[in-house]
Amino acid sequence: MRAAQPDGLARPAGPYSPVVESGDLVFTAGQVAHDLDGNLIEGGIEEQTRRAIENVRTCLEAAGCGLGDVLKVSAFLVDLDDFPAFNAVYREYFSEPYPVRTTVGVSLPGGILVELDAVARPG
Repeated sequence: MRAAQPDGLARPAGPYSPVVESGDLVFTAGQVAHDLDGNLIEGGIEEQTRRAIENVRTCLEAAGCGLGDVLKVSAFLVDLDDFPAFNAVYREYFSEPYPVRTTVGVSLPGGILVELDAVARPG
């Protein structure tokens, strides 16, 4: 296993790695809409979704892959009524054939509206 702290990503406050490579798979930790200083960006579900996906992309790039290599995404939404707006932004970053995805409603702290993690295989 090889863990990385990507440039351009806030260092986690908790005891975990943002991205881990194991064999030919890459796993990202849950990414939210934090800026480089670890502050939650301003805006609603669209802005937070964009930033969370950009943070996932940063993690993947540190492991030599990109969004096109993603096999699975797990999405956690505070308000499932945000699902259509979330999907609209998601389509800006992912295209067919889409990765498999699980989306669930959750409680997240401090104004966080969305959290995403991904599993990828560099292609």
